Amino acid sequence: MLEELSVRNLGPIRDAQIAPAPGFTAITGETGAGKSMLLSAIRLISGGAASGSRVSAGAGEAWAQGVFCVPGDSDLSGTANAVGTLSPAGKAVQYAEEAGVTPEDGELFLSRVVPASGRSRAVLGGKTVPRSVLESVAGELITVHGQSEQLRIASAAKQREFLDMAAGDDAQLAAYRHAWDELTAMDERLAKLRSQEASARQQADYLRESIARIDQVDPQPGEDAELKERRDRIENAAAISQGVSSALAVLDASQMSEGSDAASAVDLVNRAAQALHGIQVGGVFAEQASRLESIAADLADVVFALVQELDGEGSVEDLDRLNGRIHELNELMRRWGPELSDVIAWRDKAVFEVEDLDASPEKVAQLESEREQLYQRAVHAAEALHEVRVQAAGDLGVHVSEELGSLAMGGASLRIRVAEHDGGDSPTGSLGPYGGDDIEFLFTPFPGSPELPMGKSASGGELSRLMLALELVAAEQRGSAEGMTFIFDEVDAGVGGKAAVELGHRLARLAESAQVIVVTHLPQVASWADKQFVVAKTQQTDGGMTETIVTEVTGEARTGEIARMLSGNATETSLEHARELLAESTL
Repeated sequence: MLEELSVRNLGPIRDAQIAPAPGFTAITGETGAGKSMLLSAIRLISGGAASGSRVSAGAGEAWAQGVFCVPGDSDLSGTANAVGTLSPAGKAVQYAEEAGVTPEDGELFLSRVVPASGRSRAVLGGKTVPRSVLESVAGELITVHGQSEQLRIASAAKQREFLDMAAGDDAQLAAYRHAWDELTAMDERLAKLRSQEASARQQADYLRESIARIDQVDPQPGEDAELKERRDRIENAAAISQGVSSALAVLDASQMSEGSDAASAVDLVNRAAQALHGIQVGGVFAEQASRLESIAADLADVVFALVQELDGEGSVEDLDRLNGRIHELNELMRRWGPELSDVIAWRDKAVFEVEDLDASPEKVAQLESEREQLYQRAVHAAEALHEVRVQAAGDLGVHVSEELGSLAMGGASLRIRVAEHDGGDSPTGSLGPYGGDDIEFLFTPFPGSPELPMGKSASGGELSRLMLALELVAAEQRGSAEGMTFIFDEVDAGVGGKAAVELGHRLARLAESAQVIVVTHLPQVASWADKQFVVAKTQQTDGGMTETIVTEVTGEARTGEIARMLSGNATETSLEHARELLAESTL
Protein backbone atom coordinates (compact mmCIF):
# COMPACT_ATOMS: atom_id res chain seq x y z
CA MET A 1 0.00 0.00 0.00
CA LEU A 2 1.25 3.50 -0.88
CA GLU A 3 1.51 5.47 2.37
CA GLU A 4 3.07 8.62 1.02
CA LEU A 5 4.04 10.19 -2.31
CA SER A 6 6.45 13.13 -2.36
CA VAL A 7 7.36 15.19 -5.42
CA ARG A 8 9.81 18.03 -5.97
CA ASN A 9 10.54 20.05 -9.09
CA LEU A 10 8.57 17.84 -11.45
CA GLY A 11 6.95 19.92 -14.16
CA PRO A 12 4.79 22.63 -12.56
CA ILE A 13 4.91 20.92 -9.14
CA ARG A 14 7.64 22.49 -7.01
CA ASP A 15 6.88 20.64 -3.82
CA ALA A 16 3.98 18.33 -3.04
CA GLN A 17 3.22 15.50 -0.69
CA ILE A 18 0.14 13.32 -0.43
CA ALA A 19 -0.79 10.52 1.94
CA PRO A 20 -3.40 8.43 0.11
CA ALA A 21 -6.15 6.68 2.04
CA PRO A 22 -5.83 2.92 2.55
CA GLY A 23 -9.08 2.64 0.58
CA PHE A 24 -10.26 5.08 -2.11
CA THR A 25 -8.39 8.30 -2.98
CA ALA A 26 -9.55 10.77 -5.61
CA ILE A 27 -7.28 13.32 -7.27
CA THR A 28 -9.19 16.16 -8.88
CA GLY A 29 -8.51 19.59 -10.36
CA GLU A 30 -9.11 21.66 -13.43
CA THR A 31 -7.84 20.47 -16.79
CA GLY A 32 -4.18 21.42 -17.24
CA ALA A 33 -3.58 21.92 -13.52
CA GLY A 34 -0.94 19.21 -13.45
CA LYS A 35 -2.73 16.07 -12.26
CA SER A 36 -0.73 14.07 -14.77
CA MET A 37 2.50 15.02 -12.96
CA LEU A 38 1.44 12.93 -9.96
CA LEU A 39 1.03 9.96 -12.29
CA SER A 40 4.41 10.79 -13.81
CA ALA A 41 5.93 10.66 -10.33
CA ILE A 42 4.40 7.23 -9.73
CA ARG A 43 5.73 6.02 -13.08
CA LEU A 44 9.20 7.31 -12.17
CA ILE A 45 9.36 5.43 -8.86
CA SER A 46 8.04 2.40 -10.75
CA GLY A 47 11.13 2.38 -12.95
CA GLY A 48 9.57 4.16 -15.92
CA ALA A 49 11.49 6.18 -18.48
CA ALA A 50 12.85 9.52 -17.24
CA SER A 51 13.31 12.72 -19.19
CA GLY A 52 15.17 15.86 -18.15
CA SER A 53 12.51 17.92 -19.92
CA ARG A 54 10.14 17.14 -17.03
CA VAL A 55 12.37 18.99 -14.54
CA SER A 56 10.86 22.30 -13.36
CA ALA A 57 12.24 25.44 -14.96
CA GLY A 58 15.28 26.72 -13.08
CA ALA A 59 15.73 23.52 -11.06
CA GLY A 60 18.74 21.24 -11.33
CA GLU A 61 16.85 18.01 -10.79
CA ALA A 62 13.46 16.48 -10.10
CA TRP A 63 12.80 14.02 -7.28
CA ALA A 64 9.97 11.64 -6.50
CA GLN A 65 9.59 9.19 -3.65
CA GLY A 66 6.98 6.67 -2.64
CA VAL A 67 6.75 5.08 0.80
CA PHE A 68 5.05 1.69 0.81
CA CYS A 69 3.77 -0.35 3.69
CA VAL A 70 5.01 -3.93 3.26
CA PRO A 71 5.19 -7.01 5.47
CA GLY A 72 8.20 -7.26 7.77
CA ASP A 73 10.33 -10.37 8.32
CA SER A 74 7.96 -11.73 10.94
CA ASP A 75 4.94 -11.19 8.69
CA LEU A 76 6.45 -12.37 5.41
CA SER A 77 5.46 -16.02 5.86
CA GLY A 78 1.89 -14.90 6.37
CA THR A 79 1.82 -13.40 2.88
CA ALA A 80 2.12 -16.82 1.24
CA ASN A 81 -0.93 -18.71 0.07
CA ALA A 82 -1.78 -22.36 0.65
CA VAL A 83 0.86 -23.62 -1.79
CA GLY A 84 3.58 -21.33 -0.49
CA THR A 85 3.40 -18.73 -3.27
CA LEU A 86 4.15 -15.24 -1.96
CA SER A 87 1.61 -12.46 -2.31
CA PRO A 88 2.57 -9.46 -4.50
CA ALA A 89 3.72 -7.54 -1.40
CA GLY A 90 5.73 -10.56 -0.29
CA LYS A 91 7.36 -10.79 -3.72
CA ALA A 92 8.21 -7.08 -3.58
CA VAL A 93 10.02 -7.63 -0.27
CA GLN A 94 11.81 -10.64 -1.74
CA TYR A 95 13.01 -8.62 -4.76
CA ALA A 96 14.18 -5.83 -2.45
CA GLU A 97 16.12 -8.23 -0.23
CA GLU A 98 17.74 -9.81 -3.28
CA ALA A 99 18.99 -6.29 -4.11
CA GLY A 100 20.40 -6.00 -0.58
CA VAL A 101 17.61 -3.82 0.86
CA THR A 102 15.58 -4.81 3.91
CA PRO A 103 12.37 -2.89 4.78
CA GLU A 104 12.58 -0.82 7.93
CA ASP A 105 9.61 -0.82 10.31
CA GLY A 106 7.46 -2.38 7.59
CA GLU A 107 8.20 0.44 5.13
CA LEU A 108 9.94 0.38 1.76
CA PHE A 109 11.20 3.61 0.16
CA LEU A 110 11.30 3.86 -3.65
CA SER A 111 12.72 7.07 -5.11
CA ARG A 112 14.04 8.50 -8.33
CA VAL A 113 16.29 11.47 -9.05
CA VAL A 114 16.06 12.96 -12.55
CA PRO A 115 18.68 15.63 -13.42
CA ALA A 116 17.96 18.30 -16.00
CA SER A 117 20.72 16.70 -18.03
CA GLY A 118 22.34 13.35 -17.59
CA ARG A 119 21.19 9.97 -16.34
CA SER A 120 18.55 9.44 -13.70
CA ARG A 121 19.28 7.58 -10.45
CA ALA A 122 17.05 4.90 -8.95
CA VAL A 123 17.14 4.47 -5.16
CA LEU A 124 15.62 1.68 -3.09
CA GLY A 125 15.72 1.96 0.69
CA GLY A 126 18.47 4.58 0.46
CA LYS A 127 20.61 2.35 -1.80
CA THR A 128 21.27 3.14 -5.45
CA VAL A 129 20.00 0.27 -7.59
CA PRO A 130 19.45 -0.44 -11.30
CA ARG A 131 16.20 0.97 -12.65
CA SER A 132 15.05 -2.59 -13.37
CA VAL A 133 15.06 -3.32 -9.63
CA LEU A 134 12.61 -0.48 -8.99
CA GLU A 135 10.51 -1.80 -11.83
CA SER A 136 10.43 -5.30 -10.32
CA VAL A 137 9.59 -4.13 -6.81
CA ALA A 138 7.00 -1.53 -7.84
CA GLY A 139 5.50 -3.96 -10.34
CA GLU A 140 4.33 -6.08 -7.40
CA LEU A 141 2.98 -3.11 -5.42
CA ILE A 142 1.34 -0.83 -8.00
CA THR A 143 -0.90 -1.48 -10.97
CA VAL A 144 -1.41 1.61 -13.12
CA HIS A 145 -4.31 1.65 -15.55
CA GLY A 146 -3.50 4.58 -17.78
CA GLN A 147 -3.51 4.95 -21.54
CA SER A 148 0.07 3.69 -21.98
CA GLU A 149 0.03 1.05 -19.23
CA GLN A 150 -3.23 -0.47 -20.39
CA LEU A 151 -1.63 -1.39 -23.69
CA ARG A 152 0.39 -3.97 -21.77
CA ILE A 153 -2.75 -6.04 -21.24
CA ALA A 154 -2.75 -6.58 -24.99
CA SER A 155 0.22 -8.94 -24.59
CA ALA A 156 -0.52 -12.62 -24.31
CA ALA A 157 1.79 -12.94 -21.29
CA LYS A 158 -0.06 -10.24 -19.31
CA GLN A 159 -3.43 -11.75 -20.18
CA ARG A 160 -2.26 -15.16 -19.01
CA GLU A 161 -0.90 -13.68 -15.78
CA PHE A 162 -4.19 -11.89 -15.13
CA LEU A 163 -6.27 -15.01 -15.76
CA ASP A 164 -4.06 -17.12 -13.48
CA MET A 165 -4.29 -14.47 -10.78
CA ALA A 166 -8.08 -14.35 -11.04
CA ALA A 167 -8.33 -18.15 -11.20
CA GLY A 168 -6.24 -18.63 -8.08
CA ASP A 169 -4.59 -21.61 -9.78
CA ASP A 170 -1.32 -21.34 -7.83
CA ALA A 171 -1.38 -25.03 -6.86
CA GLN A 172 -1.97 -26.26 -10.41
CA LEU A 173 0.52 -23.78 -11.88
CA ALA A 174 3.19 -24.74 -9.33
CA ALA A 175 2.65 -28.44 -10.06
CA TYR A 176 2.95 -27.82 -13.78
CA ARG A 177 6.04 -25.64 -13.41
CA HIS A 178 7.73 -28.39 -11.41
CA ALA A 179 6.90 -30.95 -14.09
CA TRP A 180 8.00 -28.56 -16.85
CA ASP A 181 11.33 -27.82 -15.14
CA GLU A 182 12.06 -31.55 -14.82
CA LEU A 183 11.14 -32.11 -18.47
CA THR A 184 13.28 -29.26 -19.79
CA ALA A 185 16.19 -30.34 -17.59
CA MET A 186 15.97 -33.82 -19.09
CA ASP A 187 15.75 -32.39 -22.63
CA GLU A 188 18.89 -30.34 -21.98
CA ARG A 189 20.63 -33.43 -20.65
CA LEU A 190 19.61 -35.50 -23.67
CA ALA A 191 20.56 -32.76 -26.12
CA LYS A 192 23.98 -32.52 -24.53
CA LEU A 193 24.40 -36.29 -24.58
CA ARG A 194 23.30 -36.53 -28.24
CA SER A 195 25.62 -33.74 -29.25
CA GLN A 196 28.38 -35.57 -27.47
CA GLU A 197 27.46 -38.92 -29.04
CA ALA A 198 29.09 -38.11 -32.38
CA SER A 199 32.15 -36.68 -30.68
CA ALA A 200 32.12 -39.68 -28.32
CA ARG A 201 32.33 -42.01 -31.31
CA GLN A 202 35.20 -39.99 -32.70
CA GLN A 203 36.89 -40.04 -29.31
CA ALA A 204 36.40 -43.80 -29.01
CA ASP A 205 37.90 -44.33 -32.49
CA TYR A 206 40.87 -42.16 -31.57
CA LEU A 207 41.40 -44.07 -28.33
CA ARG A 208 41.20 -47.44 -30.08
CA GLU A 209 43.74 -46.38 -32.72
CA SER A 210 46.02 -44.99 -30.04
CA ILE A 211 45.79 -48.14 -27.94
CA ALA A 212 46.53 -50.29 -31.00
CA ARG A 213 49.53 -48.13 -31.87
CA ILE A 214 50.95 -48.38 -28.34
CA ASP A 215 50.26 -52.12 -28.16
CA GLN A 216 52.00 -52.61 -31.49
CA VAL A 217 55.18 -51.04 -30.11
CA ASP A 218 54.61 -52.78 -26.75
CA PRO A 219 56.80 -50.56 -24.58
CA GLN A 220 58.20 -52.00 -21.35
CA PRO A 221 58.85 -50.00 -18.18
CA GLY A 222 62.38 -48.49 -18.22
CA GLU A 223 63.07 -49.86 -21.70
CA ASP A 224 64.05 -46.50 -23.18
CA ALA A 225 66.80 -45.88 -20.62
CA GLU A 226 68.20 -49.38 -21.09
CA LEU A 227 68.23 -49.04 -24.87
CA LYS A 228 69.98 -45.68 -24.75
CA GLU A 229 72.64 -47.15 -22.49
CA ARG A 230 73.24 -50.02 -24.91
CA ARG A 231 73.36 -47.59 -27.83
CA ASP A 232 76.00 -45.51 -26.04
CA ARG A 233 78.11 -48.64 -25.57
CA ILE A 234 77.91 -49.60 -29.21
CA GLU A 235 78.64 -46.05 -30.38
CA ASN A 236 81.72 -46.01 -28.09
CA ALA A 237 82.76 -49.63 -28.78
CA ALA A 238 86.31 -48.75 -30.04
CA ALA A 239 87.15 -46.64 -27.03
CA ILE A 240 85.66 -49.24 -24.72
CA SER A 241 87.65 -52.06 -26.38
CA GLN A 242 90.91 -50.13 -26.23
CA GLY A 243 90.42 -49.14 -22.62
CA VAL A 244 89.38 -52.63 -21.50
CA SER A 245 92.30 -54.23 -23.40
CA SER A 246 94.81 -51.86 -21.82
CA ALA A 247 93.40 -52.54 -18.39
CA LEU A 248 93.49 -56.32 -18.94
CA ALA A 249 97.06 -56.16 -20.25
CA VAL A 250 98.11 -54.73 -16.94
CA LEU A 251 95.86 -56.81 -14.71
CA ASP A 252 96.12 -60.16 -16.51
CA ALA A 253 98.03 -60.31 -19.81
CA SER A 254 96.99 -63.94 -20.34
CA GLN A 255 93.46 -62.74 -21.08
CA MET A 256 94.78 -60.84 -24.09
CA SER A 257 97.05 -63.49 -25.63
CA GLU A 258 97.35 -67.18 -25.00
CA GLY A 259 100.75 -68.43 -23.80
CA SER A 260 101.80 -65.06 -22.38
CA ASP A 261 104.21 -65.61 -19.47
CA ALA A 262 103.96 -62.02 -18.15
CA ALA A 263 102.99 -61.92 -14.53
CA SER A 264 99.51 -60.53 -13.93
CA ALA A 265 98.62 -58.04 -11.21
CA VAL A 266 96.57 -60.75 -9.51
CA ASP A 267 99.61 -63.09 -9.42
CA LEU A 268 101.85 -60.35 -8.11
CA VAL A 269 99.45 -59.47 -5.29
CA ASN A 270 99.07 -63.15 -4.40
CA ARG A 271 102.88 -63.53 -4.28
CA ALA A 272 103.12 -60.56 -1.95
CA ALA A 273 100.49 -62.16 0.33
CA GLN A 274 102.39 -65.46 0.37
CA ALA A 275 105.61 -63.65 1.23
CA LEU A 276 104.00 -62.05 4.26
CA HIS A 277 102.52 -65.35 5.38
CA GLY A 278 106.02 -66.89 5.15
CA ILE A 279 107.31 -64.61 7.91
CA GLN A 280 105.66 -66.87 10.47
CA VAL A 281 105.40 -64.02 12.97
CA GLY A 282 101.76 -63.18 12.56
CA GLY A 283 100.28 -60.01 13.97
CA VAL A 284 100.47 -57.09 11.57
CA PHE A 285 102.09 -59.23 8.85
CA ALA A 286 99.28 -61.79 8.88
CA GLU A 287 96.72 -58.97 8.84
CA GLN A 288 98.28 -57.29 5.82
CA ALA A 289 98.60 -60.63 4.06
CA SER A 290 94.83 -61.16 4.47
CA ARG A 291 94.16 -57.70 3.02
CA LEU A 292 96.32 -58.52 0.00
CA GLU A 293 94.44 -61.78 -0.57
CA SER A 294 91.15 -59.83 -0.48
CA ILE A 295 92.56 -57.33 -3.00
CA ALA A 296 93.65 -60.19 -5.24
CA ALA A 297 90.13 -61.64 -5.14
CA ASP A 298 88.65 -58.23 -6.05
CA LEU A 299 91.15 -57.86 -8.90
CA ALA A 300 90.17 -61.30 -10.19
CA ASP A 301 86.49 -60.21 -10.19
CA VAL A 302 87.36 -57.01 -12.08
CA VAL A 303 89.31 -59.01 -14.65
CA PHE A 304 86.40 -61.38 -15.12
CA ALA A 305 83.90 -58.50 -15.56
CA LEU A 306 86.16 -56.71 -18.05
CA VAL A 307 86.59 -59.88 -20.07
CA GLN A 308 82.80 -60.22 -20.27
CA GLU A 309 82.44 -56.62 -21.43
CA LEU A 310 85.15 -57.10 -24.02
CA ASP A 311 83.23 -60.00 -25.53
CA GLY A 312 79.73 -58.30 -25.33
CA GLU A 313 80.00 -55.28 -27.63
CA GLY A 314 77.44 -55.18 -30.44
CA SER A 315 77.80 -54.74 -34.15
CA VAL A 316 76.69 -51.94 -36.50
CA GLU A 317 73.57 -53.96 -37.28
CA ASP A 318 72.71 -53.98 -33.55
CA LEU A 319 73.12 -50.19 -33.47
CA ASP A 320 70.62 -49.71 -36.33
CA ARG A 321 68.08 -51.93 -34.59
CA LEU A 322 68.48 -50.08 -31.31
CA ASN A 323 68.09 -46.68 -32.95
CA GLY A 324 64.92 -47.85 -34.69
CA ARG A 325 63.43 -49.06 -31.41
CA ILE A 326 64.40 -45.87 -29.58
CA HIS A 327 62.75 -43.81 -32.33
CA GLU A 328 59.50 -45.77 -31.91
CA LEU A 329 59.52 -45.20 -28.15
CA ASN A 330 60.30 -41.49 -28.62
CA GLU A 331 57.27 -41.14 -30.94
CA LEU A 332 55.05 -42.67 -28.27
CA MET A 333 56.45 -40.36 -25.60
CA ARG A 334 56.03 -37.32 -27.87
CA ARG A 335 52.29 -38.05 -28.25
CA TRP A 336 51.36 -39.54 -24.90
CA GLY A 337 54.39 -38.83 -22.65
CA PRO A 338 56.52 -37.13 -21.61
CA GLU A 339 57.86 -40.27 -19.96
CA LEU A 340 57.51 -43.86 -21.12
CA SER A 341 55.71 -44.63 -17.86
CA ASP A 342 53.15 -41.93 -18.79
CA VAL A 343 52.54 -43.64 -22.15
CA ILE A 344 51.84 -46.98 -20.46
CA ALA A 345 49.55 -45.31 -17.86
CA TRP A 346 47.66 -43.43 -20.60
CA ARG A 347 47.12 -46.67 -22.54
CA ASP A 348 45.72 -48.44 -19.45
CA LYS A 349 43.34 -45.53 -18.69
CA ALA A 350 42.20 -45.28 -22.32
CA VAL A 351 41.06 -48.90 -22.24
CA PHE A 352 38.51 -48.03 -19.53
CA GLU A 353 37.43 -44.80 -21.29
CA VAL A 354 36.62 -46.72 -24.45
CA GLU A 355 34.34 -49.00 -22.44
CA ASP A 356 32.48 -45.97 -21.00
CA LEU A 357 32.12 -44.29 -24.39
CA ASP A 358 30.82 -47.46 -25.98
CA ALA A 359 28.04 -47.53 -23.34
CA SER A 360 26.62 -44.04 -24.31
CA PRO A 361 23.94 -45.34 -26.76
CA GLU A 362 22.45 -47.42 -23.97
CA LYS A 363 22.50 -44.38 -21.68
CA VAL A 364 20.67 -42.30 -24.28
CA ALA A 365 17.99 -44.99 -24.61
CA GLN A 366 17.55 -45.08 -20.85
CA LEU A 367 17.19 -41.30 -20.58
CA GLU A 368 14.74 -41.22 -23.50
CA SER A 369 12.53 -43.65 -21.59
CA GLU A 370 12.70 -41.46 -18.49
CA ARG A 371 12.00 -38.39 -20.61
CA GLU A 372 8.77 -39.92 -21.94
CA GLN A 373 7.56 -40.45 -18.37
CA LEU A 374 8.36 -36.83 -17.49
CA TYR A 375 6.57 -35.62 -20.61
CA GLN A 376 3.41 -37.54 -19.72
CA ARG A 377 3.57 -36.11 -16.21
CA ALA A 378 3.80 -32.58 -17.64
CA VAL A 379 0.90 -33.27 -20.00
CA HIS A 380 -1.32 -34.35 -17.10
CA ALA A 381 -0.32 -31.27 -15.08
CA ALA A 382 -1.06 -29.04 -18.08
CA GLU A 383 -4.50 -30.63 -18.47
CA ALA A 384 -5.32 -29.94 -14.82
CA LEU A 385 -4.18 -26.32 -15.22
CA HIS A 386 -6.19 -26.02 -18.43
CA GLU A 387 -9.41 -27.12 -16.73
CA VAL A 388 -9.04 -24.51 -13.99
CA ARG A 389 -8.27 -21.79 -16.53
CA VAL A 390 -11.25 -22.66 -18.72
CA GLN A 391 -13.60 -22.49 -15.74
CA ALA A 392 -12.13 -19.20 -14.53
CA ALA A 393 -12.17 -17.71 -18.04
CA GLY A 394 -15.85 -18.46 -18.41
CA ASP A 395 -16.75 -16.99 -15.02
CA LEU A 396 -14.54 -13.94 -15.51
CA GLY A 397 -15.97 -13.20 -18.96
CA VAL A 398 -19.60 -13.43 -17.76
CA HIS A 399 -19.11 -11.26 -14.67
CA VAL A 400 -16.99 -8.64 -16.47
CA SER A 401 -19.62 -8.36 -19.19
CA GLU A 402 -22.25 -7.77 -16.49
CA GLU A 403 -20.13 -5.07 -14.89
CA LEU A 404 -19.61 -3.32 -18.22
CA GLY A 405 -23.34 -2.79 -18.50
CA SER A 406 -23.24 -0.69 -15.33
CA LEU A 407 -20.28 1.35 -16.58
CA ALA A 408 -22.01 3.00 -19.55
CA MET A 409 -20.91 0.19 -21.86
CA GLY A 410 -24.18 -1.62 -22.36
CA GLY A 411 -23.95 -4.36 -24.98
CA ALA A 412 -20.18 -4.62 -24.59
CA SER A 413 -18.79 -7.99 -23.58
CA LEU A 414 -15.56 -9.81 -22.88
CA ARG A 415 -14.76 -13.40 -23.77
CA ILE A 416 -11.57 -15.11 -22.71
CA ARG A 417 -10.45 -17.80 -25.11
CA VAL A 418 -8.33 -20.63 -23.71
CA ALA A 419 -7.12 -22.85 -26.55
CA GLU A 420 -4.44 -25.49 -26.89
CA HIS A 421 -1.20 -24.07 -28.15
CA ASP A 422 0.04 -25.28 -31.53
CA GLY A 423 3.50 -26.53 -30.80
CA GLY A 424 4.35 -27.42 -34.38
CA ASP A 425 7.47 -29.58 -34.50
CA SER A 426 8.53 -28.68 -30.99
CA PRO A 427 9.75 -31.71 -28.99
CA THR A 428 7.50 -30.57 -26.13
CA GLY A 429 4.44 -30.34 -28.38
CA SER A 430 1.92 -27.78 -27.18
CA LEU A 431 3.62 -27.40 -23.81
CA GLY A 432 5.49 -24.27 -22.80
CA PRO A 433 6.82 -22.73 -19.59
CA TYR A 434 3.30 -21.81 -18.40
CA GLY A 435 1.26 -24.73 -19.68
CA GLY A 436 -0.17 -25.73 -23.01
CA ASP A 437 -2.66 -22.88 -23.48
CA ASP A 438 -2.95 -19.85 -25.73
CA ILE A 439 -4.98 -17.25 -23.81
CA GLU A 440 -6.61 -14.30 -25.52
CA PHE A 441 -8.95 -11.60 -24.18
CA LEU A 442 -11.51 -10.78 -26.88
CA PHE A 443 -13.60 -7.62 -26.49
CA THR A 444 -16.85 -6.79 -28.23
CA PRO A 445 -17.47 -3.02 -27.81
CA PHE A 446 -21.10 -3.08 -29.02
CA PRO A 447 -23.65 -5.61 -30.26
CA GLY A 448 -22.93 -6.81 -33.78
CA SER A 449 -19.26 -5.86 -33.59
CA PRO A 450 -16.79 -8.66 -34.26
CA GLU A 451 -14.67 -9.88 -31.39
CA LEU A 452 -11.38 -8.07 -31.41
CA PRO A 453 -8.23 -8.50 -29.35
CA MET A 454 -8.33 -6.44 -26.18
CA GLY A 455 -6.24 -3.31 -26.44
CA LYS A 456 -6.99 -2.94 -30.15
CA SER A 457 -10.74 -2.55 -29.94
CA ALA A 458 -11.39 0.00 -27.20
CA SER A 459 -10.74 3.69 -26.62
CA GLY A 460 -8.70 4.86 -23.65
CA GLY A 461 -11.76 5.46 -21.50
CA GLU A 462 -13.39 2.18 -22.49
CA LEU A 463 -10.19 0.31 -21.79
CA SER A 464 -9.91 1.92 -18.35
CA ARG A 465 -13.45 0.88 -17.48
CA LEU A 466 -12.84 -2.58 -18.87
CA MET A 467 -9.77 -2.87 -16.64
CA LEU A 468 -11.80 -1.63 -13.67
CA ALA A 469 -14.39 -4.33 -14.34
CA LEU A 470 -11.62 -6.93 -14.64
CA GLU A 471 -9.89 -5.86 -11.43
CA LEU A 472 -13.19 -5.68 -9.54
CA VAL A 473 -14.38 -9.13 -10.63
CA ALA A 474 -10.91 -10.63 -10.10
CA ALA A 475 -10.73 -9.17 -6.58
CA GLU A 476 -14.12 -10.63 -5.74
CA GLN A 477 -13.23 -14.03 -7.22
CA ARG A 478 -9.91 -14.34 -5.43
CA GLY A 479 -11.42 -12.96 -2.20
CA SER A 480 -8.88 -10.20 -1.57
CA ALA A 481 -6.43 -7.82 -3.17
CA GLU A 482 -4.98 -6.69 0.13
CA GLY A 483 -1.70 -4.82 -0.11
CA MET A 484 -2.17 -3.91 -3.76
CA THR A 485 -2.47 -0.37 -5.11
CA PHE A 486 -4.57 0.27 -8.24
CA ILE A 487 -4.25 3.60 -10.02
CA PHE A 488 -6.82 4.55 -12.66
CA ASP A 489 -6.47 7.37 -15.19
CA GLU A 490 -9.10 8.22 -17.82
CA VAL A 491 -11.47 5.69 -16.29
CA ASP A 492 -14.27 8.29 -16.44
CA ALA A 493 -13.74 9.35 -20.08
CA GLY A 494 -17.08 9.49 -21.87
CA VAL A 495 -19.08 8.69 -18.73
CA GLY A 496 -21.75 10.81 -17.09
CA GLY A 497 -25.03 10.75 -15.22
CA LYS A 498 -26.08 7.50 -13.58
CA ALA A 499 -23.20 5.61 -15.16
CA ALA A 500 -20.79 7.97 -13.40
CA VAL A 501 -22.40 7.13 -10.05
CA GLU A 502 -22.10 3.43 -10.82
CA LEU A 503 -18.47 3.94 -11.78
CA GLY A 504 -17.73 5.59 -8.42
CA HIS A 505 -19.66 2.86 -6.63
CA ARG A 506 -17.56 0.14 -8.25
CA LEU A 507 -14.30 1.91 -7.51
CA ALA A 508 -15.40 2.09 -3.88
CA ARG A 509 -16.20 -1.63 -3.93
CA LEU A 510 -12.71 -2.40 -5.23
CA ALA A 511 -11.27 -0.16 -2.52
CA GLU A 512 -12.75 -2.45 0.12
CA SER A 513 -10.05 -5.02 -0.68
CA ALA A 514 -7.30 -2.86 -2.19
CA GLN A 515 -5.97 0.66 -2.27
CA VAL A 516 -7.48 2.63 -5.18
CA ILE A 517 -6.24 5.98 -6.47
CA VAL A 518 -8.24 7.65 -9.25
CA VAL A 519 -7.54 10.76 -11.29
CA THR A 520 -11.01 11.99 -12.19
CA HIS A 521 -13.02 15.03 -13.28
CA LEU A 522 -16.37 13.51 -12.30
CA PRO A 523 -17.91 14.60 -8.97
CA GLN A 524 -19.98 11.39 -8.97
CA VAL A 525 -16.70 9.45 -8.80
CA ALA A 526 -14.79 11.74 -6.43
CA SER A 527 -17.69 11.77 -3.93
CA TRP A 528 -17.11 8.07 -3.17
CA ALA A 529 -13.47 8.62 -2.13
CA ASP A 530 -12.22 8.31 1.42
CA LYS A 531 -9.72 11.10 0.71
CA GLN A 532 -9.68 13.77 -1.97
CA PHE A 533 -6.71 15.84 -3.15
CA VAL A 534 -7.05 18.89 -5.38
CA VAL A 535 -4.36 19.85 -7.87
CA ALA A 536 -4.50 23.57 -8.64
CA LYS A 537 -2.38 26.28 -10.22
CA THR A 538 -1.33 29.23 -8.14
CA GLN A 539 0.18 32.56 -9.18
CA GLN A 540 3.31 33.42 -7.21
CA THR A 541 3.71 37.09 -6.23
CA ASP A 542 7.49 37.06 -6.58
CA GLY A 543 8.28 36.96 -10.25
CA GLY A 544 4.78 36.03 -11.33
CA MET A 545 5.63 32.34 -11.84
CA THR A 546 2.79 29.84 -11.94
CA GLU A 547 3.15 26.75 -9.82
CA THR A 548 0.98 23.76 -9.05
CA ILE A 549 0.05 22.84 -5.50
CA VAL A 550 -1.62 19.71 -4.19
CA THR A 551 -3.98 20.07 -1.24
CA GLU A 552 -6.15 17.61 0.64
CA VAL A 553 -9.70 18.91 0.97
CA THR A 554 -11.96 17.96 3.85
CA GLY A 555 -15.22 19.21 5.28
CA GLU A 556 -16.61 22.30 3.61
CA ALA A 557 -13.53 22.61 1.43
CA ARG A 558 -14.28 19.25 -0.08
CA THR A 559 -17.92 20.16 -0.50
CA GLY A 560 -16.80 23.27 -2.35
CA GLU A 561 -14.55 21.23 -4.65
CA ILE A 562 -17.37 18.78 -5.45
CA ALA A 563 -19.63 21.79 -6.14
CA ARG A 564 -17.03 23.25 -8.50
CA MET A 565 -16.83 19.94 -10.31
CA LEU A 566 -20.62 19.90 -10.62
CA SER A 567 -21.21 23.37 -12.01
CA GLY A 568 -17.89 25.13 -12.47
CA ASN A 569 -18.22 27.28 -9.36
CA ALA A 570 -19.59 26.99 -5.83
CA THR A 571 -23.16 28.30 -5.75
CA GLU A 572 -25.75 27.57 -3.11
CA THR A 573 -27.43 25.16 -5.49
CA SER A 574 -24.21 23.33 -6.40
CA LEU A 575 -23.13 23.25 -2.75
CA GLU A 576 -26.41 21.68 -1.74
CA HIS A 577 -26.15 19.20 -4.59
CA ALA A 578 -22.57 18.42 -3.51
CA ARG A 579 -23.69 17.72 0.09
CA GLU A 580 -26.39 15.38 -1.18
CA LEU A 581 -23.95 13.62 -3.48
CA LEU A 582 -21.43 13.11 -0.67
CA ALA A 583 -24.14 11.82 1.66
CA GLU A 584 -25.40 9.34 -0.94
CA SER A 585 -21.95 8.07 -1.88
CA THR A 586 -21.69 5.35 0.75
CA LEU A 587 -21.57 1.60 0.42
